[in-house]
Amino acid sequence: MGKSLKRGAAFTALARALTAGARGGPSLGTRLAALPRMIRATTKGEYDGGLRLALMTAATAYIVSPIDLLPEIPLALFGLADDAVMVTWLAGSVLAETERFLEWERRRASVIPGHVTP
Repeated sequence: MGKSLKRGAAFTALARALTAGARGGPSLGTRLAALPRMIRATTKGEYDGGLRLALMTAATAYIVSPIDLLPEIPLALFGLADDAVMVTWLAGSVLAETERFLEWERRRASVIPGHVTP
C-alpha cells in the first residue's frame, strides 16, 4: 500500500509539473535552467534541498547503472517496470523541486538583508 501511494504521488507530481507551464507556472526550460543554481545554493547551505538532491542523484545512478534490482532479461516487462517507475519518480521530483526552488528564489529576492532589531 505504501509503495503504491508513493508511486501515485510521483505520478501526480509529474502531471502537475508538466502542466504547470500551461497554467502560468514555470516552463520546462526555466526549471531545467534552475538546476545548476539549485545545486549551487544547496552546496552553499543556503537552500534546504540536500536530501532531495541526494535522492535524485541516487535515482539517476540507479537508472544509468548496469546493475538492476529487477533485471530485464529474465523478468521481461517486470524488469523494465522498475526502471520506468524510477524515471517517472525522478522526472516528477526534479520538476517539483525546481518549482519549489524557483519559488524560494522569488521570496528570497524580496527580503532585505540586515539584522532584526528588537
